[in-house]
Amino acid sequence: MKKHEVLAVIPARGNSKTIPNKNIKDFVGFPLIAYSIAAATQSEYVTRTIVSTDQEAIKDIAMQYGAEVPFMRPARLALDATTDFPVFQHALEWLNDIQSYHPDMVVQLRPTSPVRSVGLVDEAVQILMDHPQADAVRGVIPAGQNPYKMWRLAEDGHMQPVLSVEGISESYNAPRQHLPNVYWQTGHIDVIRTATILEKHSMSGDVIFPQMIESKFAVDIDTPLDWERAERLVKEGNLAMVTPRKNVRKYPRIVKLLVLDFDGVMTDDRVWINESGLEMVAASRSDGMGLELLRKKTDIQVVVISKESNPVVSMRCKKLKIPVYQNINDKKTTLDGILKKIGIDPCEAVFIGNDVNDLPCFGKVGFAAVPNDAYLAAKLAADVVLEKNGGYGAVREMADILIEKYGK
Repeated sequence: MKKHEVLAVIPARGNSKTIPNKNIKDFVGFPLIAYSIAAATQSEYVTRTIVSTDQEAIKDIAMQYGAEVPFMRPARLALDATTDFPVFQHALEWLNDIQSYHPDMVVQLRPTSPVRSVGLVDEAVQILMDHPQADAVRGVIPAGQNPYKMWRLAEDGHMQPVLSVEGISESYNAPRQHLPNVYWQTGHIDVIRTATILEKHSMSGDVIFPQMIESKFAVDIDTPLDWERAERLVKEGNLAMVTPRKNVRKYPRIVKLLVLDFDGVMTDDRVWINESGLEMVAASRSDGMGLELLRKKTDIQVVVISKESNPVVSMRCKKLKIPVYQNINDKKTTLDGILKKIGIDPCEAVFIGNDVNDLPCFGKVGFAAVPNDAYLAAKLAADVVLEKNGGYGAVREMADILIEKYGK
């Protein structure tokens, strides 16, 4: 069978009014647009992923996370009132005219619906493949409000039902169970045959099949309150959702050791040097308090492994009463030795790092975390991205989490 060419298009214009820089604003550790890019690039069916944007900042971040930005969207197609159709028509015509590229179907992934279940994209594409009569597939959830109980106002002000049901008198008075099931379209996913867009001049066509989405994934971010609720859902909902990180692990059942990098975790990764070559760093007092509370309220041990050789590392750790291994180039080997020495299973250890030299340790332990300002490769490899930056409370944040989960 001929392999289908499936193009994912992520529309992401700049100049958001309700939430400035919305598409690239940090959402639970990553730019909002990164979640839609991940949904496309982690799909088995999607063969190409592009972002249609009018803003260079969005282009740069989109490319960092693995999307193509082969063209810049014209300003006339990046207005508040611009609909989807001309944006997708422009993308397909540009790809045809400039690159002779002709996909069989197009997947639309709106950045404002970042909470997608694992496998959602492939399920939707498969539905369109299985139904040759279909023009498109659209994501829907059970409607929260039934339109058969909705009203409109006549010119004189009296109410009239919006809809009626054949065979049911006064459907607005009928029990919900007697009314037809209805569904609400979401922004999670649309899969459209290319011919539907280019030949029928429509984003849906006439025959539309549903991709059913669980209500718990129903997120559409339009306002700051929507944003706050969506972040809370991702942090607390325990959802099997697509994220820019792959194979994310849960916190271990037991944690006995917290391993910390120093620069960029216990500091903000900067250094001050005077004319004599003396180096100084800045650390957070709240981190120190967090580690003290961790010692008092759990049985979790703490150790620091640092590449840095400066005495400031040992002095800070001495004050905090933490064992430190410094001037270490091979952190994983040192970590192996520590785990064997104190007799702790690697699965019972948590590591916080912030840069590429910490990555070998991530796979060695049961759980890996990074500060919010960590290097991109470290963020993508970690199991959680903390809300706080290095040197600004990231260690305290992790200490509080561990106390809550494993406290005496």
